[in-house]
Amino acid sequence: MTGTDATRTAPRICPLCEATCGLTLTIGRDGTGEKVTGARGDRDDVFSQGFICPKGASFGELDSDPDRLRTPLVRDEHGELREATWDEAFDTVAARIRPLIERYGPNAVGVVLGNPNVHTMAGGLYPPVLLSTLRTRNLFTASTLDQMPKHVSSGLLFGSAGAIPVPDLDRTDHLLLLGANPLDSNGSLCTAPDFPGKLKALRRRGGRLTVVDPRRTRTARLADRHVAIRPGTDALLLAALAQVLFEEGLTDLGPLAAQVEGVEEVREAVREFTPEAVAEACDMDAGTIRTIARELAAAPTAAVYGRIGSCTVEHGTLASWLVDVLNILTGNLDRPGGALFPLAAHDRAPRPAGLPAGPGKGFALGRWSSRVGGHPEAKGELPITVLAEEIETPGEGRIRAVIAIAANPVLSAPDGDRLDRALPGLDLMVSIDPYLNETSRHADVVLPPPPPSRSAHFDFAFNALAVRNQVRYTPAAIPLDAGAMDECEIHARLILAVSGMHGADPSAVDDMVVAGSLAKAVADPHSPVHGQDPEELAAGLGGSSGPERRLDMMLRLGPYGLTLDDLLAQPHGIDLGPLRPRLSQVLRTRSGRVELLPAPIAADLPRLRRALGERDDRLVLVGRRHLRSNNSWMHNVATLNGGSNRCTLQVHPADAARLGLDDGATARIKAAGGELEVPVEITDAVRTGVVSLPHGWGHDRAGTRMSVAAARPGVNVNQLLDGSLLDPLSGTAVLNGFAVELAPAR
Repeated sequence: MTGTDATRTAPRICPLCEATCGLTLTIGRDGTGEKVTGARGDRDDVFSQGFICPKGASFGELDSDPDRLRTPLVRDEHGELREATWDEAFDTVAARIRPLIERYGPNAVGVVLGNPNVHTMAGGLYPPVLLSTLRTRNLFTASTLDQMPKHVSSGLLFGSAGAIPVPDLDRTDHLLLLGANPLDSNGSLCTAPDFPGKLKALRRRGGRLTVVDPRRTRTARLADRHVAIRPGTDALLLAALAQVLFEEGLTDLGPLAAQVEGVEEVREAVREFTPEAVAEACDMDAGTIRTIARELAAAPTAAVYGRIGSCTVEHGTLASWLVDVLNILTGNLDRPGGALFPLAAHDRAPRPAGLPAGPGKGFALGRWSSRVGGHPEAKGELPITVLAEEIETPGEGRIRAVIAIAANPVLSAPDGDRLDRALPGLDLMVSIDPYLNETSRHADVVLPPPPPSRSAHFDFAFNALAVRNQVRYTPAAIPLDAGAMDECEIHARLILAVSGMHGADPSAVDDMVVAGSLAKAVADPHSPVHGQDPEELAAGLGGSSGPERRLDMMLRLGPYGLTLDDLLAQPHGIDLGPLRPRLSQVLRTRSGRVELLPAPIAADLPRLRRALGERDDRLVLVGRRHLRSNNSWMHNVATLNGGSNRCTLQVHPADAARLGLDDGATARIKAAGGELEVPVEITDAVRTGVVSLPHGWGHDRAGTRMSVAAARPGVNVNQLLDGSLLDPLSGTAVLNGFAVELAPAR
């Protein structure tokens, strides 16, 4: 940290989206103490090199938001939330949750993890410990509203749900991008500061960018070719591209051939998906499909990348699978310029070079199912859309308590009204959240984490998805305020309260994890500490807190042999080099090879075949992202809640004229889950037959304390859904490409 007594600066990794840009915070003083007075891009950051977006620039305003909760809240005997001490809050949790578990079993507790968990150090370290302590099968996360199809397809192909290849943006010659708008989202399942700059660099070096999206987004406007596909048909297009590669002899697996099985089975599986067969359903020209396939095969290097628009649809897992199938068939998986697997500094060290990969445990779906609807689990999670029915429906196994961590499913999941009615029926609800929002307002205990400037930061999730191997750690920029509690300690004390160890020192949780991890490491013949004394290793760990000791341990056991001291000595990060081929290190399938046509995928393909030749002329809805928001998080920041960041229904001029809609007028939009009234924005940025409404709005419920968001509440697009539309393999809600009816408001 540098500066005068009055003003100083401190580095901080931005936690507000997946790009993880480095910031330089300016910290000043006022009558209440230190506060963030400014934020700019850190030009010395090894990864982001000074890039910043409006979210990062607003760090100080978000950090000091007066609506943030500063003390715990506990519901009193009159049903009102009142301020309480930390001891009162955890006493309440311990006194009420243990009897429920002892009487009804661990599945009486449901855990809901929201998207912000992967943006905090505490969210990366402690929820897994909470879940292993609880042993509940009722886990619900934002993944089944977002990326679960990619986890499932990766699990089936490679044997590990976390083995997600990312496009090598800095070296590729050709990028085919589906259902993604990284100029607004800053990237997703692909951690890349200055994604826009990387796409422009691709164009400058003579590469080609093809964007498939029903909207002419900012990303689409940058592309060499924009294909305005009919929403929900990405899997059909991708299958047709694979069919062309086979039909025209354009497949070339190269060195991958020895590590892949099932190529001929895939050839047969996609035989019917010719460009001519899918053209009508996709509303695309068959010749364009053939051209895209040929360009993909002809490029010196290429990568196919699909995101939320291709995931949160009826065939989301099939589309995610086909993305990697195309990368494999063109020989672009696991090679520079194609799609590669990052190697994060905290990952487990890979097997030594020269050792064969060997068979792994593989990946299984449907190991258990939800109690009421019988929905199968995926990656240990149940669809978040079934949470309400699991609370409402009487009988053995009913969810009686919910622990919600950084989660707002009343807004983010389909049919939030039903969940809104179900939550008050719980015997106990605990929420870790800085706001009293649409979901946390139902909690019996609210545990507020401190502002991000008061927390240390390390990216466990996003370093494992980064387009360049690097590692950065930033300690808290400002000390905790009096009466506040560190976010990691909040999580640790919650685990103790749930486990029956309430009152123990929170460090006991970290000590337990360290002891267990080191015991496994010293027993592993491929570990760098094999055969050593785990107690001596634990005593030698650095760090001034339990979380830092755990991070130091992970770095020491990791592939680069780093320590926490190494990171502290390099506050702008350590560059670990470009991504490298390492497929053999990530394979965990039972065969020890890439299983190109897994049985669950083959069983789901007939459903895709039934979509061949279908032409549905009904209006369909897609969501949209905005550079100034991230789901529902930032609508309470005044500088971000304004301008073009509006909750409007985008309608093409031809559709507006046909339906009698005027720009700025109010329309009534209706679907299976309900209807909404929303302002119309007439624009040719959306194709005909498609309307677009952003996700994360609807801040108009009583009992919240988010004054800026409530002043411009917008409407909740997910209330148009009843939760019955799911991708069957992943349990992911269909949030895009569903039919709607539209008319002028009465």
